[in-house]
Amino acid sequence: MLEQQLERLRGAGIRIVPLGETSTHVLCEREGFAALVARREDALGPAGSTGLLTPRGFAALVWKQEGAVFVAKGWEQPATPEQVEALRRFAADLEAALRGS
Repeated sequence: MLEQQLERLRGAGIRIVPLGETSTHVLCEREGFAALVARREDALGPAGSTGLLTPRGFAALVWKQEGAVFVAKGWEQPATPEQVEALRRFAADLEAALRGS
């Protein structure tokens, strides 16, 4: 199952970023968007929340009165409609690659 998941991730343009010494999760990334994914011996998944990689680390997408905003510790940036759509596509493609659909 793991090999098929890796193949589907590659086919969706999603790469796995090494996390150093952790063996419980991998970081999946595409176009600056990322999610931590649980790593088991024979498969990957489930995925955690998706967000934007920034110089300050992971930024979650949150909705405020003024609209969509990427937020990390001590940092925030308004999200464009294009970024929101790209993040949604990334999340859907990641989920499909992990599930096999």
